Amino acid sequence: MDFLEELRWRGMLHDVMPGTDEQLKKEMTLGYVGFDPTADSLHIGNLVPIMLLVHFQRAGHKPIALVGGATGMVGDPSGKSNERNMLDLDTLNHNLACQKAQLQKFLDFDCGENAAEIVNNYDWFKDISFLDFIRDVGKHITVNYMMAKDSVKKRLDGNGMSFTEFTYQLVQGYDFYHLWKERNCLLQFGGSDQWGNIVTGTELVRRKGGGQAFACTATLITKSDGSKFGKSEGGNVWIDPKKTSPYKFYQYWLNASDEDAKKYIRIFTLKDQESIEAIEVEHNKSPEMRILQKALAEDITLRIHGEEALEMAHKASNILFGKSTAEDLKSISEDDFLSIFSGVPQSEISMNELKEGLGIIDALSAKSGFLKSNGEARRALKENSISVNKTKVNDQYTLGATDLLSQRYVLLQRGKKSYCILKFA
Repeated sequence: MDFLEELRWRGMLHDVMPGTDEQLKKEMTLGYVGFDPTADSLHIGNLVPIMLLVHFQRAGHKPIALVGGATGMVGDPSGKSNERNMLDLDTLNHNLACQKAQLQKFLDFDCGENAAEIVNNYDWFKDISFLDFIRDVGKHITVNYMMAKDSVKKRLDGNGMSFTEFTYQLVQGYDFYHLWKERNCLLQFGGSDQWGNIVTGTELVRRKGGGQAFACTATLITKSDGSKFGKSEGGNVWIDPKKTSPYKFYQYWLNASDEDAKKYIRIFTLKDQESIEAIEVEHNKSPEMRILQKALAEDITLRIHGEEALEMAHKASNILFGKSTAEDLKSISEDDFLSIFSGVPQSEISMNELKEGLGIIDALSAKSGFLKSNGEARRALKENSISVNKTKVNDQYTLGATDLLSQRYVLLQRGKKSYCILKFA
């Protein structure tokens, strides 16, 4: 497998330093990507650099994931209009441990010569003094060179930047130099906004070490509607299922536009070109079936969350958009239930109301306010438009403990799209 050619047909390649292709064809090469430990989970925006490492390993090379225990204390100014908050060491270490566990879902750490590795730049920075750094590293890179970087110029034209952030490119550059010197690591990847930081590293290798190193960046992903990739109504789409449920994760990809799905399936799956083009042909025959989006969502959800989570995501989607029963509702977790019906009005009712049974008319109106009056509730029941936990009921129905979902909820529904959740406490 030709690594750079693989990136090209997938639409991932943005910039590559001359000589990179020749180096990769000559021998197995070590290459790395840095990850920012500002959160205790990676999000789908991190999937692009992760996939760079995945394809790199598939091409027979050795991938290194660098988690920034040191650089995380500084904060990368690239693409930021304001300085980040500083994190304490305990928080950083917690975030690093969580991210390491997630990286192991994607890379093979037991495949022999080109097994993936994880390194932490705090391990080599912790013993370097400030004076040593500015003497041994800072003297090799001029201020003019640093000022010319887009990440610096944009900030200086706006709110300015601290000396801490100004020196970030030197710190990241030293990472590359250290890995080149100690491990013969010759290539660094990143998003296109990282080009300036990456080539600072290649310059340090050249000026301080008298050697040669290479750079490769991926295109930054934008959505066709102009909104930011990786963001949903609730913020970032996280890999941690506690932060973004597998259902919501699945739905993010399922809701992609046709244009975006064609791009995403190339970038985020391992499907080959022939398979992807075949899926697109099927999709174009019946776009309303969203065949492309389903293939994308299933592939990514399965690889990150596993088969059981994918099955639950399917079940949850069917509950909201297809035919389902009370048994289907009872089979999903509380988190999935609340994710599916996020934004649906909730009414809290005393659990004591269920001891002798709660009449459906009271449940619909006086106790919940879902319908405005008993009269409206009776009319809706007569029209056969009321469901309890997805099961149609009549005006004689009484809610009891057996109706509870996750031992505390009942789902009321009028028609196809109007819902209310009763929360018993």
